Amino acid sequence: MYPLLYRLLISRTDAEAAHRVSFAALRALDALAPARWALRALMRCAAGGPSSARRAGGAGSPGGAEPAEVLGLPFPNRLGLAAGFDKDGAGVRAMALLGFGHIEVGTVTAHGQPGNERPRLFRLPAHAGILNRMGFNNSGARAVALNLRRARAQLDRLPHHRRPVIGVNIGKTKVVPLAGAVEDYRTSARILAPLADYLVINVSSPNTPGLRELQAVEALRPIIAAVKEIADRAPAPRSTLGRVPLLIKIAPDLADDDVAAIVDLALETGADGLIATNTLLDRGGLAGRDRALADAEAGGISGPAVAARSFEVLRLIRERAGDALVLVSAGGVASAADARGRLAAGAQLVQAYTALIYGGPFWAAGVLRGLRGGARLLARH
Repeated sequence: MYPLLYRLLISRTDAEAAHRVSFAALRALDALAPARWALRALMRCAAGGPSSARRAGGAGSPGGAEPAEVLGLPFPNRLGLAAGFDKDGAGVRAMALLGFGHIEVGTVTAHGQPGNERPRLFRLPAHAGILNRMGFNNSGARAVALNLRRARAQLDRLPHHRRPVIGVNIGKTKVVPLAGAVEDYRTSARILAPLADYLVINVSSPNTPGLRELQAVEALRPIIAAVKEIADRAPAPRSTLGRVPLLIKIAPDLADDDVAAIVDLALETGADGLIATNTLLDRGGLAGRDRALADAEAGGISGPAVAARSFEVLRLIRERAGDALVLVSAGGVASAADARGRLAAGAQLVQAYTALIYGGPFWAAGVLRGLRGGARLLARH
């Protein structure tokens, strides 16, 4: 049904407006207890049901659909929703109903900001991709903190095996100069770390002027130190580490040597892991009308066109760091096979966003069902 709805209605609607309406509809369903119970039951059926999880190997199974401890946190499964979908933490429980084991909120900045001028979100339909230049539009750290307090109160009522991990992705406020970046990140961390299961430093979006310059080692080191100092002191009731874990999100456009330098810096500073990768600037993976649109519009590309480079970066990091860093793979994860491949290559978690837009609300449940099926097939052999 969703492909028909997408083709006849959603694809004819402005991309940002369609996202806003879809998100509002999910939140409205979540607010009604009967609708929430019905949606949860439908998702359980679509994902194969809880008994399938037990047959597939139980907690810690490498299949990805079962519970796992990563970063000292109890993940219901290894599939997460990447930052960008729920920028303000306003629909965490609603997104958890779709089956995601973790939801990454943000990107959040210390001060609220409207983001870039519209239009700023474009579909690349022939490549099942998205081009965006949103520019960290969000309500600001204090407003997001209020939303997260409400979300935590809601999620605390869920059984532990269904309670998603909440990550918070923080970035630089646009009007803050690069020289003030450390204090800007510190402000966001101070407000949000007590409400986050893990924190992410985002220095890799292409849509905030100068932001990617902060990926340079000497610029990134003091940001990591400032945020880590706060994360290490923040209460972390769900983590066996006794602190809030810290990750760094990097760009796919980095040269291999720069990726290696960030890996070394993460190890040096005691960061817990990396998220690889953010959106892509290179248009080489596109063709036809999608390529023409991307050439005419600024912004980063997400979806399958990012997959090859994202996978390369994943392998580079794993070869460089071994098991010393937790690796979250994002960028072009569109199917259970994609997720399985990233996990087999060394990622402990995978994230998606664009595939949800094209696949609809049952997409995550379908991926989890596919991961369970793969685990059962391996078990037979």
